[in-house]
Amino acid sequence: MADPYDRDEFRESPYAARRPLGGSVVAVLRGRLEGRGLELIRPPSRALARGEIHELIVTDEAGAHPGSVVGNIGYLAFFEVEEGGVALVGDRVSIGGNAHFRLAGFDVTHAPNHLNVVVNGDDRRSGEERGLRLGDRVIIGPTGRGRSEGKKGERDDG
Repeated sequence: MADPYDRDEFRESPYAARRPLGGSVVAVLRGRLEGRGLELIRPPSRALARGEIHELIVTDEAGAHPGSVVGNIGYLAFFEVEEGGVALVGDRVSIGGNAHFRLAGFDVTHAPNHLNVVVNGDDRRSGEERGLRLGDRVIIGPTGRGRSEGKKGERDDG
């Protein structure tokens, strides 16, 4: 059975409503790479379950999106999911209440151990350079539109 995302079957988002998911930083990372070659998977969403640990990676490549390859990255942190949910490309990602990003996609290089959750940012500073700390709160979720997620391709900058 083919993936409906691959067949471009959705005319509007299939998500009528979603709650934010949350967690906390369990490892602060350092370092940047060029030419990393992260392959963002085509599906724009992933369910993240309570207790899972995933890696946050930032890119300043404006064209990063599902199906693209991301080369220039900065390592931010690993976080543990404390309130599970569905993360969707375009979601706002907040770390420690200060660092704000947009979710660009997911790379499964290290699955099933963890996902690489790739976010867009203005620069590729690492978690260490940004002053992230163990226990900092991570929130991933809708950007304020309310109950409706909107039409396919719409961005909610609420």
